[in-house]
Amino acid sequence: MDTTTVERFEAGRPRLASLAYRLLGSAADAEDVVQDAFVRWQAADRDRIEVPEAWLTKVVTNLSLDRLRSARARHERAAGAWLPEPLLDGDPMLGPADTVEQRESVTLAVLRLMEQLSPVERAVYVLREAFSYTHAEIGEILDITESASQQHTHRARQRVSAGRNARATDRASARRIVEAFVAAAASGRTEHLVALLTEDATAISDGAGLAAKLQVLTTPRRIATVLRAGFKPTAAKRRLVGGPMSVYAGLVNGAPAMIAATADRVVGVVVLEVRDDKIAAVCGMGAHRLDRLAEQWRRIEHPAPIIETW
Repeated sequence: MDTTTVERFEAGRPRLASLAYRLLGSAADAEDVVQDAFVRWQAADRDRIEVPEAWLTKVVTNLSLDRLRSARARHERAAGAWLPEPLLDGDPMLGPADTVEQRESVTLAVLRLMEQLSPVERAVYVLREAFSYTHAEIGEILDITESASQQHTHRARQRVSAGRNARATDRASARRIVEAFVAAAASGRTEHLVALLTEDATAISDGAGLAAKLQVLTTPRRIATVLRAGFKPTAAKRRLVGGPMSVYAGLVNGAPAMIAATADRVVGVVVLEVRDDKIAAVCGMGAHRLDRLAEQWRRIEHPAPIIETW
């Protein structure tokens, strides 16, 4: 393959990876899909491809749908241990973020809600909301009619609307939110945490990777009780994470996040979904889900920690 052909593919790789990530909720799977697309691009009769971007979009979309329909994917999601892979602010795989719809489509809340959609509904929703394809173009990509694309979009929007949050969070706002959350959790006072949560707040956690299934909490007081206990430092917890750690504020998938790290190794992330200036959802994940995020964390200059040594 000549250099120009490789360069043409590489120029579109970030957009293709962002598309696959939104469809699959996994950075590792997205990278695999894009590499598979590159292999197909190498083998294709490129002289017959009139619009390479459209051709590659169709290939990546359909490879992603194949993964979503696979027995392995169905098993992982049905087993009750699946969560989207979180990405640190600035990761190119988060893709376009010029519109509210584009920013929302990559939040953990919306990625989780998209699990309720069929693979085709999920693809139509992502192509329409995040990449602004017309229904005619979506029909070409998915081999469906324009009318079917419109119907899938309508159903998907209805199901996903519960997780839409138009509020953008900047770094300064994220730090204030995380500082308040950490202070309340470390205070030992349950009522301080309850005051930060919405009445319908939920929490979901993978138990730092130790639980077979996700742990789900659905009342503010129960959430506050578990968080208060979790934030209490002990020698056993320090041994589990490999020593004393620092606590930072950051942005993960567009939302405020508490990042726990020992030296340059990220050991846990807690993502906070905010609604009406209160925390509506708490999502905690251990190091086993954070490979890409941890790699990016090692490459950037860290902000001042909220807690120097926990």
